[in-house]
Amino acid sequence: MPDFVVKYLVRLKFSVSGVVEKADVVGAIFGQTEGLFGPEMNLNELQKTWKIGRIEISLNSKNDDTNGEVLIPMSTDISTAALISAAVESVDKVGPCAASFSLVGIEDARAIKRKSITDRAKNIMKDWASKTTSESDKLLEEVSESTKRGKVLSYGKDQLPSTSGIADAEAIVLVEGRADVINLLRASIENVIALEGTKVPKTIIDLCKGKRVTAFLDGDHSGDLIAKELAQVVNVDRMIRAPAGKEVEDLTPVEIQDLIKDDKPQKKPPVRTQETKPRPPETKSKVNLPDEILKKVKEVQPSIEGTLEAAIFDKDLKECCRCAVSELVKKLETCKDPRTIVFDGIITQRLAEASSKCGITTVVGHRMGAISKKPSDVALTLFGDL
Repeated sequence: MPDFVVKYLVRLKFSVSGVVEKADVVGAIFGQTEGLFGPEMNLNELQKTWKIGRIEISLNSKNDDTNGEVLIPMSTDISTAALISAAVESVDKVGPCAASFSLVGIEDARAIKRKSITDRAKNIMKDWASKTTSESDKLLEEVSESTKRGKVLSYGKDQLPSTSGIADAEAIVLVEGRADVINLLRASIENVIALEGTKVPKTIIDLCKGKRVTAFLDGDHSGDLIAKELAQVVNVDRMIRAPAGKEVEDLTPVEIQDLIKDDKPQKKPPVRTQETKPRPPETKSKVNLPDEILKKVKEVQPSIEGTLEAAIFDKDLKECCRCAVSELVKKLETCKDPRTIVFDGIITQRLAEASSKCGITTVVGHRMGAISKKPSDVALTLFGDL
């Protein structure tokens, strides 16, 4: 059944010299307008094609007279609405009783909706202005407190932005830029130093030796590149990423603390040296996936990681769709018989539920989000577990 969208409300009043029922009024309107302008303009036909909705009648009988109102919702153009209004006005009998109909007005339902939306928008703006004013003092207090917690200094030969005491700290946090250092200070995270670029400076390589290292990077392509560069030259204990599309400098203190608490320490990846021969394929996996799916995932993983893209495969492991991570859930609705997803992103509760509904059996991603209810029919796996 198609959706009926009301564009116009045709409102008429009527009076009948006698006592009649609602069904009598409706019957008179349909009967006396039938055939006036051809079959395609009959009210019955217009209702079948969802151009006219249910006609509402309200009436009151008193002293052997009946008065009332007719309301006709329409999704046609204004010309058709005007023609139907004039046709109903021509009705002069209801049953055996004389009657007269007259147009009260044609209301633009969209204008009414626009006014309602505009009024609501005004209230939202008032609430926002009030909230912004009341929170301005809190923001100033936060900024003041952040300057008390520590200052941003320069460290090493490369003059990298950092907090004080970074050289003597047993554990340090690597971020991308100066703004990230400042934002982590606001969240009470100390011992922070910035890379200031995608290429890891020698200052960072030397500083990280013998320390517990956490990398806190943006959730974009730049963050992907830095993560790969770090893995080649530094032993990283923990890799924390901002949500997809967000930067660390834009996160609130609460979001920063939540990411740090939720993220589990990772095993130190070995420092890579330039390989002259391709690495032999692994024969075992930490996850229990069918051999053919595991083989396909390892085959496409190099082309997916670092791209913020997703690949969807059917039951025969043929690629049926490739899209941006942000469009993945929407694309699942249009893919034919999807079974496996391999993507460079975070496995969220929303994606897990959407996958279960679409018949997906395997999802392989970069990170695991907060999954409160894991579908029993979907295997959720990370690249790091393969």
